[in-house]
Amino acid sequence: MHKLLILYATQTGNALDAAERLSRLAERRGCLVFLLSLDQYDPSLLPQEEAVIFVVSTTGQGDTPDSMKVFWRYLLQRNLGQHWLKGVHYAVFGLGDSSYQKYNFVAKKLEKRLLDLGGTAIVERGLGDDQHPSGYEASLDPWMSSLWRMLNMIKPEFLSNGPDVVIEDTVLIDQPKVRITYHSIENVESHFSSASDLTSLNIQIGSARSMHPGKSSSDRSRPDSFLKTVKNLPLTRLNSGKDVRHFEFEFVSNALEYETGDVLEILPGQDSAAVDAFIQRCNLDPDSFITVSPREMDDQNAHHSSIPVKLKTFVQFSMDVDSASPRRYFFEVMRFFATAEHERERLQYFGSPEGRDDLYQYNQRERRTVLEVLDDFPAVQMPFEWLVQLVPPLKTRAFSISSAQSVHPNQVHLTVNVVSWTTPYKRKKKGLCSSWLAALDPRDGIYVPAWFHKGSLPTPSPSLPLILVGPGTGCAPFRGFIEERALQSRTNSTAPVIFFFGCRNEDGDFLYRDFWLSHSQNKGVLSEAKGGGFYVAFSRDQPQKVYVQHKMREHRQRIWNLLAEGAAVYVAGSSTKMPADVTSTFEEIVSKENDVSREDAARWIRALEKCGKYHVEAWS
Repeated sequence: MHKLLILYATQTGNALDAAERLSRLAERRGCLVFLLSLDQYDPSLLPQEEAVIFVVSTTGQGDTPDSMKVFWRYLLQRNLGQHWLKGVHYAVFGLGDSSYQKYNFVAKKLEKRLLDLGGTAIVERGLGDDQHPSGYEASLDPWMSSLWRMLNMIKPEFLSNGPDVVIEDTVLIDQPKVRITYHSIENVESHFSSASDLTSLNIQIGSARSMHPGKSSSDRSRPDSFLKTVKNLPLTRLNSGKDVRHFEFEFVSNALEYETGDVLEILPGQDSAAVDAFIQRCNLDPDSFITVSPREMDDQNAHHSSIPVKLKTFVQFSMDVDSASPRRYFFEVMRFFATAEHERERLQYFGSPEGRDDLYQYNQRERRTVLEVLDDFPAVQMPFEWLVQLVPPLKTRAFSISSAQSVHPNQVHLTVNVVSWTTPYKRKKKGLCSSWLAALDPRDGIYVPAWFHKGSLPTPSPSLPLILVGPGTGCAPFRGFIEERALQSRTNSTAPVIFFFGCRNEDGDFLYRDFWLSHSQNKGVLSEAKGGGFYVAFSRDQPQKVYVQHKMREHRQRIWNLLAEGAAVYVAGSSTKMPADVTSTFEEIVSKENDVSREDAARWIRALEKCGKYHVEAWS
C-alpha cells in the first residue's frame, strides 16, 4: 500500500497540531500515513519516498526549530546532486508570524532546497500567519483542499476514498493515542520512600514529563538542577505601566557551570487550586498512581518503562490546565462526549469551516484555558486518555541569564518582565511563569526546577570589541557581559564596549540604572575613557519618540570605527520590529560612513552575520 509521509518540525506545538490534523484528514480519505518529527526520521531515506508533506515552523529570527537542525544540515550537503530527489513528490506548509522580518523563512528555504535537489511540488507551498485574525488555520484549510485535489490527480492510488470524503459526524473514528495504567500503592512506594525531598521531586517531575505524549524527543525531562530564590526585587517604579523584576537564585542541588549569553529554562508552578478544580471537574482521583504510555506499546514495555506517579502530580507537572489554550481538535473530540444537545451543536459549529473564525475569537484570541473551556461546556465528560492527549503540555519558559558566574559563583540571575494583558472581551490575563516567579518569596523556600542551555549569544572573548543593543529586558544578557568584562579588566586589558539601551522613562523603567552608570564612569568598561560608551534612549520623556536607532545614528562614526576594528554586534530584546529596525540602522550607518550603496551595506552586514559577528536573541 502507498504511504504518505508527514514530517514536522515544531517549537511551540503549532506545527505538530497542523501535522496531526493533516494526518487525520488523510487517513479519513483512505490514506496510509506515517507521521514523524524530523528528528525521528533518517534523511538519507528521502529519495525512496513517493510523497512527503513537510510542516515546519520558523522560530526567532528565521531559525529552524531544534528538531530540524540535523535534518537541515544533511540536506545542505554539497554531494547531494540536483537529481537526488527525482521522482519524490513533496508539499511544504510553513507556520510563522508576519510581524517578524524573516517571516516563514524556514518553509521558504526548505522548499527551495527540495526543488534544487530535483523534487516535484504537489502543490504551491502554504504559509500560515499568526497575525491573521484566524491564525495559521486561515491558510491551512484552503491549502489542504488544494493538496488533496492535486494529490488525487497526480497519485490517485493514495486517496482510496477520494479527495472530498466526508465522514459521518455521529461516530468518533479516532482512538486516543495514549493508554493509562493504574497501579496499586504497594508497588509504587519503593521508588520514593528512601529518596530525599529533592531527589523525589526530581524523579516525579522527570517521570511525569517523560510520559506526556506532547514531549519532544530532544527534551530533557528531569531538571538539570533546582534553585531557590534569594532576591526578588522590582526594577520599575510602581504605576510605570510595567513590572520588571530582578531575581537572584542560588543552586540548591549541584551548581552547574554556565557562561554569559546562556539561557535558563524554568518549569513554572501551576496554581494548586486550578489543578484541583480541573481534577474535580473531570471526576478524577488525584491520589491514584498512573503511568501513561503510547497505545501501540505492548503491555510488557508499557509497564516497565515509566515510574508511576500520582495523577495530581502528572497533571501538575505536565498538563497546562490554566494558561494555554486548547487546540481545535480538542473541540472536535469534546463534541462526541457532550450529553447536552445545545452544547453538541455549538461544538459542531466550532468544528465546521463556517465556525472556524468564531472558534478562533472564542479560544485563541481570548486565551481561554482548558479549565475555562470545560467550565463553559459542563455537559462534556471526556475520558482521561483524551485529556492527556489533547490538553497542551506544560512548557518550560526560557530567559536570558543576566549574571556572570565568575562574579556570582553559586548564583544565577534573571531579569523578568511580569506579563499581564486584557483580552478583546476585557478579561484580565497573566503570564503563567512570570506571575508565578513574581509571587515567589525567598522565605518560602520553594524549589524552582531549571534547565541550562546555549542561547543565540556566544560568550565574547575579552579582546573582542562589542557593540551591544538591548532595549527593555533586552539588557539582561548584557548585564552578565559587563560584569564579566569588568572582572577581566582588573587583570588584563580588554577591548571597548558600546551599549545602546532604551526604555520609556528615565524615572519609570530605567532598568539597572546605577549598574550601567557606575561602569560608564571612572574608567569603567563602558566609559568613553576606555573607548566605550553607554547611551540611553528614553522613548516617552519628550514629545517626539526617541529609540535606540536614533542614538545609534547620533554615534554612527564611533559605531563604524569599532566595526572597522572587527567589533561584534549583539542585539537582544523584543522580537517584533526592533531587530529589523536595528539591522536597518546598521546598514544605513555602513552605507554613509563607508560611502557605499545601501545594497552593498546590507551585504556587508550579512557577511558579518555569516562570520559569527552579528548575533540576535529576540523573544515575543
